[in-house]
Amino acid sequence: YIRRIKGSRSSRHPLQGDELRALKKLKRDYSRSPFVFTGNRHVPLSERSISHIVHQAGEIAGLDFTVHAHLLRHACGYYLANKGIDTRTIQDYLGHANIQNTVRYTRLSPARFEGLWS
Repeated sequence: YIRRIKGSRSSRHPLQGDELRALKKLKRDYSRSPFVFTGNRHVPLSERSISHIVHQAGEIAGLDFTVHAHLLRHACGYYLANKGIDTRTIQDYLGHANIQNTVRYTRLSPARFEGLWS
């Protein structure tokens, strides 16, 4: 499980098999630090470093929009909405206190209408 803390709302998220295997491999290959994602000095990456890495990945991918780390949360919300996961579950998963922050993912998800009348 990954324990996520955002403001006063914390939750635990299960990891899947592939994720667990990848994390265990990272731990084996880079056992000098107790942290999973570290910089050159084996200390945890700062928020600024992560933002820089994600921004660079967007540039390398040739995306025509600015990429930032928070887009990963948005991508998660849209993915869950497109899978048909109910809004309350998405709200809890993302840790939104206000459901209006979650509704945006369902409102902008036309794929949810596919098969509605079949």
